[in-house]
Amino acid sequence: MKALLTAILAITLCAHSKAADNLVLVTIDGLRWQEVFSGYDQEILNHEKFTENKDQLIKQFGGESAKVKREKLFPFIWNKIEKGGFLAGNREKESFANITNGWWFSYPGYNEILTGRADPKINSNDPLPNDNITFLEWLNNKPEFEKSVAVFGSWGVFSAIINRDRSGVFVNAGLEPANWPGISLRAQFLNELQGQLPVFWQDVRPDAFTYGLAKEYLIHNKPKMLYIALGETDDFAHDEQYHQYLDSAHRSDVILADLWSTLQSIEGYRNNTNLIITVDHGRGNIAEAWPHHASGPALTQYFGKEDHPHKNGMPGSDEIWIAALGPDIKAHGEVSGGPTLYQNQIAATALQLLGFTPTDFSRDAGPAIDNLVKK
Repeated sequence: MKALLTAILAITLCAHSKAADNLVLVTIDGLRWQEVFSGYDQEILNHEKFTENKDQLIKQFGGESAKVKREKLFPFIWNKIEKGGFLAGNREKESFANITNGWWFSYPGYNEILTGRADPKINSNDPLPNDNITFLEWLNNKPEFEKSVAVFGSWGVFSAIINRDRSGVFVNAGLEPANWPGISLRAQFLNELQGQLPVFWQDVRPDAFTYGLAKEYLIHNKPKMLYIALGETDDFAHDEQYHQYLDSAHRSDVILADLWSTLQSIEGYRNNTNLIITVDHGRGNIAEAWPHHASGPALTQYFGKEDHPHKNGMPGSDEIWIAALGPDIKAHGEVSGGPTLYQNQIAATALQLLGFTPTDFSRDAGPAIDNLVKK
């Protein structure tokens, strides 16, 4: 009987055990799965309207196969995550990942990621305070996570998406300077430099500042939950600059590599942190539609169906990808086949990785991604 009880106890402990105490979530706004899994799109690259410096891009990111091209564009994803983590969403290998909200653009997508469910009432990118509670706010209200949750976003609307005033979560977003007690000299310098540069997009800053400030906060404040929301890829796409979009996508990979290296260099984070990476939406899956993303209802709302050639939505806008790396992540590598994954599963997956029961946060949220988390 004693042996049986010991075995049962061991099984119970294993079922609830986790290796990592910390989590970092990174989103890369509107970065298509096509580039992640196949490298640059030759049709778009050849399109004079969208691409400058074509020869330089081919020299930097070209190759004889999709495998070579993608490894040049995203060396960290394909040399680190693919070999030791989880990478889903390559529809060429029947690995499908989709959003569930009916709008296929940013605010609805980020709400879905952070709350675990789509909210049809969120139907614009206007900076209206989010009525929904994100899992970040829920964590911040836990004694063990109070003042240990932080958000850094390139897009200023994240202050509303997180509902900074209500949630109490530390948020630095858009063009605002960062400020926290004991702010480092390097962070102060980044604030000053950000204020001296031209503004390229309304309420959106370059990702270098978002990551630079997030890194300083990580080093000096050591949050248990950090969310970094990169944004350049989407803005360059809307500007119809494929060369800039590719360069920004590559810089995002460089940021991921530096982030992971930084985490492994700090006691308390080393081998004690999981990383999730995903996107808020896809984009058009043909060259002419590549710069854009929206559902049929969104196009009707903003343009009227009779005025738009894509009456049912921009094909590909609802297609996403998901990656993860860390001690509690199954080393599947690139996933082939399997069940369709959904954006509304990210919140539950994050909470499960942090050792919480996701249904304690929300019974309406999508379930955790079962084949991502080690048991």
